Amino acid sequence: MSNLLRTIVSILFVLWIIGFITKFTGSFIHLLLVLAVILFAYDVIMRNRSDI
Repeated sequence: MSNLLRTIVSILFVLWIIGFITKFTGSFIHLLLVLAVILFAYDVIMRNRSDI
């Protein structure tokens, strides 16, 4: 599950960078970034929880 979340976060981050460079619709780019950050935070929280 962790590998899947990292893959999704990586893809969203790359799409965000591409959109930022090409000036793709601004709100969509920020939505991708927020989604990537939320998934990354979820991954970190779940990883820390499994270590306990």
